[in-house]
Amino acid sequence: MGFKASQRSKGVIEKILIQMKNRNRWMGVLTLTLIIGLAWIQMSAVPVAATTGGAIPSPREGFAAPDFTLGTLAGGEVTLSELRGQAVLINIWASWCPPCRAEMPAIQAVYEKNRDRGLEVLAVNTTYQDSERDAQAFVQEYGLTFPIPMDRDGGVSRQYQLRALPSTFFVDRDGIIRKVVFGGPMSETTIQTAVEEILEEGS
Repeated sequence: MGFKASQRSKGVIEKILIQMKNRNRWMGVLTLTLIIGLAWIQMSAVPVAATTGGAIPSPREGFAAPDFTLGTLAGGEVTLSELRGQAVLINIWASWCPPCRAEMPAIQAVYEKNRDRGLEVLAVNTTYQDSERDAQAFVQEYGLTFPIPMDRDGGVSRQYQLRALPSTFFVDRDGIIRKVVFGGPMSETTIQTAVEEILEEGS
């Protein structure tokens, strides 16, 4: 009887020890997983300087606007970074896009009101999915007087992760994107309000 009880007790103790080993093993795995997860979050986090100082170019609010150089419809060339010190409205459009047609007169009106205050408009035509002839007809139809850079190979559209037409980026005097609007049409009041912000930022 004593021998059987002893064997039973020994079996219970062994089970408890096995469970404790398994629990310790699982705790070790969980701890390791937690450490790896925290390290991944730390490594993936956007540096503070990038969100506040805009050091890393990205087509998002709070980041530096990706630089580009494009030939214009008029035959010249424009480089975004050379416009530092001015507020820049970048509008990406196509002549066949109804919202682009609807909002372009408002962009022209805001440009005329604010160009003497330091506003520049770069109306980037998605020429790779449009045509220069249609873009020219569009410009004449609406009497546009700002530069029309031609995105002939789609490079700028890719840089700015184009997801809708029109897409508009409001860039302050320091080259930082302050507002992004995907789609449209925007009203003149909406455009003017955003322009006021980028004229004040960095001034």
